[in-house]
Amino acid sequence: AAVSWYDEFQRLYDTIPCVEVQALKEHNDQVLHLSFSHSGSLFASCSKDCTVKIWSNELDISLQHSSNMRPYNWSYTQFSQFNSDDSLLLVSGVFVGPHNSSSGEIAVISMENFTLLSRVRNKPYDVFGCWLNETNLISGNLHRIGRVTSCSVLWLNNAFQVRRLLQLHRHCSFLLPPGGRVAQSTCPPCLSPLTCPQALQLEAAPVGGFSMLGVVVPTAVFQPCPPTLGAAQAGLQRLFDDLLEGVRPALTEAELESKVAELFVRSRTKPPEPPLLPAGSKAKYLIFTTGCLTYSPHQIGIKRILPHQMTTAGPVLGEERRSDEFFDSLDHVIDVHGHIIGMGLSPDHRYLYVNSRAWPRDCVISDPMQPPPIAEEIDLHVFDLKSMKEVKRALRAHRAYTPNEECFFIFLDVSRDFVA
Repeated sequence: AAVSWYDEFQRLYDTIPCVEVQALKEHNDQVLHLSFSHSGSLFASCSKDCTVKIWSNELDISLQHSSNMRPYNWSYTQFSQFNSDDSLLLVSGVFVGPHNSSSGEIAVISMENFTLLSRVRNKPYDVFGCWLNETNLISGNLHRIGRVTSCSVLWLNNAFQVRRLLQLHRHCSFLLPPGGRVAQSTCPPCLSPLTCPQALQLEAAPVGGFSMLGVVVPTAVFQPCPPTLGAAQAGLQRLFDDLLEGVRPALTEAELESKVAELFVRSRTKPPEPPLLPAGSKAKYLIFTTGCLTYSPHQIGIKRILPHQMTTAGPVLGEERRSDEFFDSLDHVIDVHGHIIGMGLSPDHRYLYVNSRAWPRDCVISDPMQPPPIAEEIDLHVFDLKSMKEVKRALRAHRAYTPNEECFFIFLDVSRDFVA
């Protein structure tokens, strides 16, 4: 119906005709996530019907296998990921324990015969987990150590064994959501960057890589400033002196706990590893949502994992630390000034795409348990992981109407030409 060749060209270029060729109706409840194998020949689907289904991605798509996780006390499956050689599938779900308490669990399924190889517990269930390499996967735990203070631990697990073998990362958070509820994220959602009191400097030499949901991406060398142990201890003494002498206004119990924990952690944080790595080293960087102002995830934390930390053959990482090196520092933090609800990497591993719902421009957060209202518009930010700068302008298309406490994760998928 075009009246000119140019109209017809625009129609074909801007609104490419699409035809539905097949509808897959084997799930009987909401489908929450799809993941493709690296070869593209298979994909897996997770659903609230508590199954993970594996499909053959041929011209005529067919169901290859279905695993029902209800016998393992799961209430639903929420995320899956193939390892780098497509021999194993990681499946994350919600585990229902005694007295209807819920936590997360990760299962590993063999692609050779679809057998369940191992399961490892995750807490909370918002920690989806991810592959670090072909045979090792990362899980996480959030431990409550105060009313508003918690400790997040990342664990490195062998896919063929049930027990955890290596403590990969331990961090303190000062903002624990009420009742233990956390916003959905791809890694521990309450890790706090407050343990590095100074700004981070970047060098230009590209080396190493990022690991976000198991993806490796080239990036710059980090050169973070080490925490000052004596200054943190002196700050704790000054805090109590000021409170006793009336110099500082009285603090609520939660504010006092957060301040004491912050100063304590600064004196118990392991300095970052040396920034320069040998040529050809294969360091990776974990990318995860985090936040220091409120429990809503509003920052992106980046943590380097060195080659010797990627094997489960050595001793537990914590045993190598001095008694005053209880926590790990972060290598870099990006603040988006809004509630993060999704992240994804570009195929060339250069750019990080982030879905967020912005906070009001000049908002001030006085109560960490009362995050600012979030915008209905969903902004898609694009960050260059080599320069750590935001590039282009934020893209907008979707809208959402759920409030902070009901905000949910929106998965991203990025190809060479499109973002879905």
